[in-house]
Amino acid sequence: MKGAPRVLRIDSAGFCDHPTAISVAELDELGAVVVVGALDAARVKRWSHAVRRAQSEWVADFDAEQHSLGRAFYTHYETGRAELYFRTTKASDETVERHLPGMQAWVLGLLASLTGGTIRQRMGFCGPGVHVFPAGGQVAKHGGVVHYDVEGLSPLCLSQQHRALSLVVMLEPVAWGGGLRLWGVRYHGTQGVTAREAATPHTTVRYGPGDALLMSSYRLHQIRPFRGKRDRLSITLHAQEVDNGVFEAWF
Repeated sequence: MKGAPRVLRIDSAGFCDHPTAISVAELDELGAVVVVGALDAARVKRWSHAVRRAQSEWVADFDAEQHSLGRAFYTHYETGRAELYFRTTKASDETVERHLPGMQAWVLGLLASLTGGTIRQRMGFCGPGVHVFPAGGQVAKHGGVVHYDVEGLSPLCLSQQHRALSLVVMLEPVAWGGGLRLWGVRYHGTQGVTAREAATPHTTVRYGPGDALLMSSYRLHQIRPFRGKRDRLSITLHAQEVDNGVFEAWF
């Protein structure tokens, strides 16, 4: 049995000097890479406030158990609203850019730096957006679903296990809890999680404001329960490799 995934932490001050991009083998071995303070404090504060000011334009998902600024594919797919997602991608990106100017381009650039590859937005899909998990809500009380980030991966990517990545940048961490738990389990053809898999060794990653986490989309993970009066705000981006060193990304 594999041990708990390890997490490599890189200080943002030295990240620009990191000699090599993060490889697939490193992510499989490590579990995740965290760039501490990837987003500077001024933008963390500015973007967090902007997300809150945009509350009237948040998209409610799963009966308002969570919200997003910008439309997230997996929530629409799982609730039978994929047609709405694809019909409103342009409007979604315009809303995000209006409230968080430059955010989408910055996140795509961060992923390019981490992978050493070329990142382009996936045609017909939304660009990076923000997830909001409310204080006192379902996820706060019970944690998120234990899952893989495989919704949205193309059938070829999924069947061949092409490189697929998830990037999360914390805007506003919660007062207590709310970390990301990672298991030493990789997607193996089914979304179902057995009791034996859930009992395997795991590690929980803690975030600070502005920290960025990169992991394989095939990694089993879960948002942990949290307490306090603060919502959990995080920028998210998914990507799949469509050619050698070329990734297509979406929210």
